Amino acid sequence: MSTKPSDIFKERLRAAREFRELSQGELAKRAALQASAVSHFETGTRKPSFDNLKRLADALRVTTDYLLGRTDAMEASATSADKLHRHYSGLSTEYQEMADDFIEMLASKAKDKKPKG
Repeated sequence: MSTKPSDIFKERLRAAREFRELSQGELAKRAALQASAVSHFETGTRKPSFDNLKRLADALRVTTDYLLGRTDAMEASATSADKLHRHYSGLSTEYQEMADDFIEMLASKAKDKKPKG
């Protein structure tokens, strides 16, 4: 990867979009942006505002730090784990068991899916 922050951003944006298997149009729709804006961000001809950066990160389920090259981790695992724990602890035993089964199934699928790069 390039060392210029603007180059890192456009590379990370494209990589995260492709990892999530989204077209530029699909990402734009999820982020409430124009498809042309996503294209401009990926080519480096435009830079997103802070609001649009957050929208892109939320739509891609990655951190803004990942998009900006400040970390190599796509997701903030502690934040995600805290959120899951809050929901999980409020479930009955029966629903916790269902959640465990579902998470195991998702983890198994994730092992089969390799990041595109």
